[in-house]
Amino acid sequence: MVRGRDQIQPTTTDQRLLDSRGEGAWVHTDPWRVMRIQSEFVEGFGTLAELGPAVSVFGSARTKPESPYAIAAEELARKLVAEGFAVITGGGPGIMEAANRGAAEAGGVSVGLGIELPFETGLNPYVTLGINFRYFFARKTMFVKYSQGFVVMPGGFGTFDELFEAITLAQTQKVTSFPIVLYGTDYWRGLLDWIADTVLAEGYISQADLDALVLTDDLDEAVAAMVAGRQEHPDK
Repeated sequence: MVRGRDQIQPTTTDQRLLDSRGEGAWVHTDPWRVMRIQSEFVEGFGTLAELGPAVSVFGSARTKPESPYAIAAEELARKLVAEGFAVITGGGPGIMEAANRGAAEAGGVSVGLGIELPFETGLNPYVTLGINFRYFFARKTMFVKYSQGFVVMPGGFGTFDELFEAITLAQTQKVTSFPIVLYGTDYWRGLLDWIADTVLAEGYISQADLDALVLTDDLDEAVAAMVAGRQEHPDK
């Protein structure tokens, strides 16, 4: 870095480091945040390094426990554990809690990757291995790095964000291709129709991009897609 003219600082870096006077607001500045960001990556990598094959289950925190989708998420997690997968969720309520419950009660590893939000109350009680993150991008890296596939249940903007990030990373070959299953044909059909009729029709994506998404109401089909993905990429 080069500083000239009015960018030259009146004190040296060592002087500022060793000076104990002044306010403590410096711990909230961007350079200091780099250390916090680094610590989240180190903690995440260290905690999940030996996780083994895992599938991430996404879906709404607002889903009620009695919802058919929550019941399906719990059963899905049980089936994934039976196939040797750990189950990763965002660690919150709703679909996430249902999936964590299914995994934990089936004797599997139930991972929760929580996020600091004003309306979240912490990890749900069925998480057996959990990390809370401050930064979305650090958390998202853990989902992608340690998952062999994604099952996306109905949800809102947060679920859409996770879905489209996964699709984008696969499309741009930033990650090894992995299966992405959309569970709930009634919920997802309108979105896929719009993608096909508008986005694909106008040439913004390819047919292969759309074909990468599996739409189903069959839990066994969803699990089979994850197993096939593991066989195709056994080292991921």
